[in-house]
Amino acid sequence: MQAARCATAPMAAQPQRRNPRAAAPAAGLRSNDSAQPAVPCSSAALDRRALLGAAAALAAAACQPPAWAIQGLTAGRIPGVSGPDAEGWYTYTRPEGKSGGHGVGWSEIQRYSFKVPSDGWEEVPVSIADLGGTEIDLRYGSTDEGSAMVVVAPVLRFKDVGINANVNIQDLNTPENMIEGFAPELYGAPLVEGDILSAEVVEKDGLPYYIYELTRHRLVAATATGNRLYMLSVRCNSLQWRKAGSKLERIRDSFRVPPKIDV
Repeated sequence: MQAARCATAPMAAQPQRRNPRAAAPAAGLRSNDSAQPAVPCSSAALDRRALLGAAAALAAAACQPPAWAIQGLTAGRIPGVSGPDAEGWYTYTRPEGKSGGHGVGWSEIQRYSFKVPSDGWEEVPVSIADLGGTEIDLRYGSTDEGSAMVVVAPVLRFKDVGINANVNIQDLNTPENMIEGFAPELYGAPLVEGDILSAEVVEKDGLPYYIYELTRHRLVAATATGNRLYMLSVRCNSLQWRKAGSKLERIRDSFRVPPKIDV
């Protein structure tokens, strides 16, 4: 690296701003005793300044974080919707690189997806202090039509299957026991007798899903793959149900999780 040096051009070539007080020699002084021209700085001083400046710039650059996103560690929300499709619905797909407080690094989180109406539905920030627990991966909602949330939980909550396991939801528990186990996390209180209106098993892309309808307009779809369980819960009040009940059922039924491929 070549350090900058002082220019050797005569000082007379640079116009100097003069101080009015120094315009005439002071009394008792000879003309050659008046203010002397400024002495140019030495090359050594400028070399030292240039080196110090370069070192400071390199240190500042070294402190900057890399610009690329890292799978599973990117902070903050990342947009995940695409569309709308011909019917005016968006598809939310969990972005690569999205982080979460529910065992990040323990295993890969599959890129689940579901559909939401394009009008009025938006992603809602999830805090690590969320009352629903750290296993809540996503919240979505509409002021007029209801809300949805996705829970991603390790299957070790139910069964000791090991880090590299690949299980489905039927390996873990029955439909009734599964939703009863998650009710406090989803709704803040356990289920009571009669809360489960229907529970059925359907298959999508080779994976079994538990599909529920509960009292008070609560809909759930759940499945498991790898060593994680994925659950989408949709809910609304009575007024919203009369207005958009069919939309909420479609959101629940559109929930899909890609099966983990063993290699």
